[in-house]
Amino acid sequence: MRPFLFLLILLCSSFSFAQKKLIVLGDSLTEGYGVAKEAAFPAVLEKKLHASGKKEWTIINAGVSGSTTASGLSRMKWVFKSKPDVVLLALGANDGLRGLKVEDSEKHLAQSIEYAQSQKVKVILGGLYMPPNYGKDYTDKFKKMYESLAKKYKLTFIPFILDKVAGNPKYNLADGIHPNEEGHKIIADNVFSVLKGAL
Repeated sequence: MRPFLFLLILLCSSFSFAQKKLIVLGDSLTEGYGVAKEAAFPAVLEKKLHASGKKEWTIINAGVSGSTTASGLSRMKWVFKSKPDVVLLALGANDGLRGLKVEDSEKHLAQSIEYAQSQKVKVILGGLYMPPNYGKDYTDKFKKMYESLAKKYKLTFIPFILDKVAGNPKYNLADGIHPNEEGHKIIADNVFSVLKGAL
């Protein structure tokens, strides 16, 4: 009887501490351009999850500077070799800054979502806004792109991942585009507020 009980306890312990992986697939905002790796929002987010009791989660930072929705899509199969449970798509900033066609960005994001779902990976979509100087038509279409994708694919959705950070010099580096350490903390808060109820 004792060996059976030991085995049962061991199995239960293994189940309780089964590790889960969340990949953040993004660009320089995810990679943490200009800040230490441990200060980038994925690392800060992992600490917040662990502090909240979700110690089984490991956050994998798959941010690459300059990445677009197209290059993010091309990296998915390689990134998914780590067998994630969840992927946070945080792509599109470079598409917008380069003025790429919203229709193309939407197509690439849709393909990324469909690939993840085909692999039974839960998708969380991080939305972005473009600055008003890109024109009302473009900025409206860009914002609605994320909203329509979230609705179509029934995704957990973060409407604006850079909320309270974008455009605020206090939370950005001198280039006015990339968040500083304080900015990354706020981004982690923005993501965590949605993520805590979705995992």
